[in-house]
Amino acid sequence: MTSTSTPPGNHSLGIDVGGTGVKGGIVDLDTGLLIGERFKLPTPQPSTPDAVAMTVAEVVAHFGWHGPVGVTYPGVIVDGVVRTAANVDESWLGTNVAQAYSEALGGRPVTVLNDADAAGLAEQRFGAGRNHSGVIVLLTFGTGIGSAVIHNGQLLPNTEFGHLEVGGKEAEHRAAASVRERKEWSYKRWTREVSRVLVAVENAVWPDLIIAGGGVSRKGDKWIPLLTNRTPVVAAELQNTAGIVGAAMVSAGAR
Repeated sequence: MTSTSTPPGNHSLGIDVGGTGVKGGIVDLDTGLLIGERFKLPTPQPSTPDAVAMTVAEVVAHFGWHGPVGVTYPGVIVDGVVRTAANVDESWLGTNVAQAYSEALGGRPVTVLNDADAAGLAEQRFGAGRNHSGVIVLLTFGTGIGSAVIHNGQLLPNTEFGHLEVGGKEAEHRAAASVRERKEWSYKRWTREVSRVLVAVENAVWPDLIIAGGGVSRKGDKWIPLLTNRTPVVAAELQNTAGIVGAAMVSAGAR
C-alpha cells in the first residue's frame, strides 16, 4: 500500500477498467497530472462483475484512499445499468455497475462512466482539446474504436461510433488499430480506411476537432498527416492516463 498522504489540493482517485488491465491513480484536478505513480493490475479472467469489482477494491486499497472513487467501464451504461459487454464477461449485462463497485468498497460512493467518455472529458479539459471549443470528438483506435463527444465541455454519453456502418462494414472492423496489425498494412494503407470512418463521423456530427487516441496515437506523426478528411485531427496527449483522469474528474464533480 502506498502512503495516504498527498499534498494539499484538489485531488481525487480515478480507476480505468479495460479488457486487459485495471489501472488507477490519484489525480490533481487543477492540472490533470497524477500524484505519484500509476498502479495497474491485470483484468481478472473471467472478467465477471464480482472479480472486476474486487480488483478495483485492490487498486483503491493500494492507494489507501478513503474518499469517493471514479471508475470507468468498457461499454455502454444507461441509468447505471450495463448494456454492452464487448470486452468483459457477458454476465455484466444488466448489472448496476456503480452498485457492484460500491459494495466491493464497503458502500462508499462510486461514480461510473464509459471509458472512452472519461478519456474524452480528460483530453478536452487537460489534453489536446483544452484550447478548443465547439464539438470535439475523441476516437480511440485499439482492438475496436471507442468514441466520445464533448460540446463546450458537456459530454454526450455513450456514443458508439465504432459501430457505425461505413461502406458495408462496422467502422471498427474497417479501421481499428487491430485491423492494421492483423493485415500488416502500412500506415498509408490503413489511413485510407481511417479517413473513410472519419468522414462518416463528420457527416453525422460536424465536429470542430477530432482527437485520435489509443496506443497508435503515440505514433501520430507517422499517420495523422496522411488523413484526407476535412476536420483537423490531433493526437491525444494524456495517453494511458486519460481514463484515470476523466474518472477522477467525474467523481469529484469537476466536469
